[in-house]
Amino acid sequence: MALFLYTLMIFGLFFLLGAVGYIFQKKVINGSCGGLANVGVEKVCSCEKPCFKRRIRNKIAELKGDKKQD
Repeated sequence: MALFLYTLMIFGLFFLLGAVGYIFQKKVINGSCGGLANVGVEKVCSCEKPCFKRRIRNKIAELKGDKKQD
């Protein structure tokens, strides 16, 4: 039981440190590859046509002049 409590405390400490780091730096934890865009994946889903909500968001972003989100 003591081993479980020590392990739980260590994991809790890592979560706490990650939260404090995010609060102060506003920087999220990244993987070593740098994200899906760097490995050639353009979108998360495998749909050929985006869903209705995504098309609406893209249209709104396009009208605002923002970069298109896929």
